[in-house]
Amino acid sequence: MSDILDTIHSPRDVKQLNLAQLEQLAQEIRERMISVLAKTGGHLGPNLGVVELTIAMHVVFDTPTDHFVFDVSHQAYIHKLLTGRRERFQTMRQPQGLNGFMLRTESEHDAYGAGHAGTALSAALGMAVARDLNGGSEHVIALAGDAAFTNGISYEALNNVAEQTRRLIIVLNDNEWSIDRNVGAISSYLHRIVTNDRYAYLHDRATRLIEKLGGKTVGHVMRRAEEAAKGMLLPSLIFEEFGLTYYGPIDGHDLGLLIETFRFLKTQNRPVILHALTQKGRGFQPALDKQKKFHGLGPYHPETGETAAVGQKTYSEIFAETLVKLADRNDKVVAITAAMPNGTALDLYRPHHPRRYFDVGIAEEHAVIFAAGMATKGLRPFCAIYSTFLQRAYDPIIHDVCLQNLPVVFCMDRAGLSGDDGPTHHGLFDISYLRGVPNIVLMAPKDEDELADMLKTAEQHSGPSAVRYPRGGGPGVALKEQPVALPLGKAEVLREGSEVAVWGLGAMVPMATAFSDRLEREGHSTALVNARFAKPLDTALLEEQARRVSLIVTFEDHVLMGGFGSAVLEHLSALNLHVPVVRIGWPDTFIEHGKVDQLRAKYGLTVEAAMERSRPFLKTPAVKLFAVTG
Repeated sequence: MSDILDTIHSPRDVKQLNLAQLEQLAQEIRERMISVLAKTGGHLGPNLGVVELTIAMHVVFDTPTDHFVFDVSHQAYIHKLLTGRRERFQTMRQPQGLNGFMLRTESEHDAYGAGHAGTALSAALGMAVARDLNGGSEHVIALAGDAAFTNGISYEALNNVAEQTRRLIIVLNDNEWSIDRNVGAISSYLHRIVTNDRYAYLHDRATRLIEKLGGKTVGHVMRRAEEAAKGMLLPSLIFEEFGLTYYGPIDGHDLGLLIETFRFLKTQNRPVILHALTQKGRGFQPALDKQKKFHGLGPYHPETGETAAVGQKTYSEIFAETLVKLADRNDKVVAITAAMPNGTALDLYRPHHPRRYFDVGIAEEHAVIFAAGMATKGLRPFCAIYSTFLQRAYDPIIHDVCLQNLPVVFCMDRAGLSGDDGPTHHGLFDISYLRGVPNIVLMAPKDEDELADMLKTAEQHSGPSAVRYPRGGGPGVALKEQPVALPLGKAEVLREGSEVAVWGLGAMVPMATAFSDRLEREGHSTALVNARFAKPLDTALLEEQARRVSLIVTFEDHVLMGGFGSAVLEHLSALNLHVPVVRIGWPDTFIEHGKVDQLRAKYGLTVEAAMERSRPFLKTPAVKLFAVTG
């Protein structure tokens, strides 16, 4: 049997296939994804779960005229395969290759870029309203997982849909998972719908009728399901209360049923929501057995799903293990995650202190205000949220935590470049967006043991604090038996010197050290400083060095605008000290996905680039004269 997938060059080719060929296409897509992602890594589980959904959408609708808006968009790999990017699929998440998320600059079929949850409904509504105002006729379809419905933005959008447009299709992709299993009342509500015997009966009947009558009765069956839901089961379905006509739940892997359902929904002149039940990881047993692992992972064995053996512990694991130690000794310590227990490693903390562990779902704003409320009652909340996701909670950080000077600790995982995930996930802005907020303390560790000490420092601090640390492992430094609090705002001098002062922050201390070593080898007396604190800055040390050195060089895994180097410049300016400062960090642009070392080389975050920029300010080393005897 020939490969159908290799004949697909655009969605037009998908529309030419019969049902049997479409089912074969679905199987080939799963095989291709399992094979390619075994080499590149990526979001395997989510994509295996939406193969039939995506195929059916492309059979019925016409992109790029019609618009697909994927929530998060980590499940858009099938969409990319079907929209002219099949031949480049092996470059997924590789340098200069396909992005792991929807990207408007990558293809005209990518109507909306995303990497964070909860954006699809608002964006799709905006497109639908713009279409209405422009007199267009195109369809807008938002595909959102059930986890996105724990996000407040989704409900802000739902609150406006019925009032602002007459035509919008929302697909609720219900697989019971975000990265970890979904939590909260919304998850329980959806579960009650899909486990009701009456719905199971209606689904089976719909399938039989469509098979028997070729899809001609889908509208009738859908309306019967709607009437049953209203009259017999749930008199006040939440989506109906928002003004959307609810259909389902239906089998999200039944291609025939999906195609006929979408054809029916395409004719509706009202906002509708289709509840589709899917299985995350479908077609690959290891992904079904280990849902969390296969949400997003690196390369793996395509037969067994096994990944390379992990070596040293990650910063995330060190964070979780340290938090266990703190909680063992302090019953006021609590841990909060926003649907990321695995990513933040709090799943290692949860078994030790289950009553002091809280997963609030994809709701970062709520997580921060929830933590603030806890702090008013004497608890010590540690909010573990990726740097890039904490951006979503900026107002509560200011208004609810810092303004009230509450002892909430923000544990910012994935600070700095996040490599393969690209610009939606790079944690390159947190120093800038936190440094200007009064009352907050902002720290970054140079190694694992210092991370533990900073968590202890935050536990003892009477106000808000944040610790930023990178993805993956550190230098491999062993931890002390118990962490020790650091002097607030005090840097660590690693080497004394008189000509150049080199300040490294966090994960960039090793590069700062290598640069310092290079200067020393070339004869320049160099002071080396582990900054530790981006706020408060160690101004006493900085001033003392600025008055005696001829150059200061700063290293940070962060954008230069408003970052750590900017803090150094601001303080020197306030003192009217004019010593040159060379800042090494990321430029004022969104950094693409790729390997960290390659991106650092491209954008000048290297020892060589730092040397080139510093040479105009370096003194010529003294030449040692030796007497020659003969």
